[in-house]
Amino acid sequence: MADETKPSAPATGANPAATPHSVAKPDPGEPAAAAAAAATGATPAAGAHAARPAAPRPAPAAIPDLQGKTTSAAAAGAKTPAPAAAAAATRDPDDTSPLLTRRAWMGLAWGAFSAASAAALAATGRFMFPNVLNEPPQQFKAGFPNEYGMGVDERWKEKFGIWIVRVADEDVDPHGSGFYALITVCTHLGCTPNYLSAENKFKCPCHGSGYRLTGVNFEGPAPRPLERARIVLADDGQILVDKSRHFQYELGQWTDPEAFLKA
Repeated sequence: MADETKPSAPATGANPAATPHSVAKPDPGEPAAAAAAAATGATPAAGAHAARPAAPRPAPAAIPDLQGKTTSAAAAGAKTPAPAAAAAATRDPDDTSPLLTRRAWMGLAWGAFSAASAAALAATGRFMFPNVLNEPPQQFKAGFPNEYGMGVDERWKEKFGIWIVRVADEDVDPHGSGFYALITVCTHLGCTPNYLSAENKFKCPCHGSGYRLTGVNFEGPAPRPLERARIVLADDGQILVDKSRHFQYELGQWTDPEAFLKA
């Protein structure tokens, strides 16, 4: 009866895997058997595969979310100035100008073209309208004779270019007492002489020509005397001077009645 409680030994040739409580142990000769089976084309036994389970594959790493964050490569890079970055952002992709953008160049070109066009139009308009020289009137009334004293009166020099000279005897003018109008233009090169009351003469500041009170030249390069203008009495009794008519001494025109106004 004692023999019935002992487990019976497995039979020879029986499969160890079929025994309920048996533990499978690796067979040292299994690799060699598998190699021999691979050489002969035989399929290895199912027990050999069950003894070596496949290793599990590692799970792929999660990709971090970098949206809105600065990567280490960008942080480690060179710092770009804000103006340069803004200018680079506004450039066209094919614009390689180092100084100005294409838009700036176009603005500069249009500005130059507009300025040149305006200048051309202004020149054309100026050409269409001739020069107009506003000269003082050739005739003017110089007041009444009793408003003048003896000697040279310069009140009309700046406005009309005339000296009105009043003389009292024939030593100054052969006509005797009266008035004559001298034109304030030097007969040398056209400068305006000055009246020097201390020396009682007209003196040109340009080249030193000198004229007596009558207008006759006596010093300097002036080739002839000053010219006189027509001087008469108007209907209202005022002195009327007319510069449109000149009288020259060397031509004997000072003896003309309108070259001298008798008082």
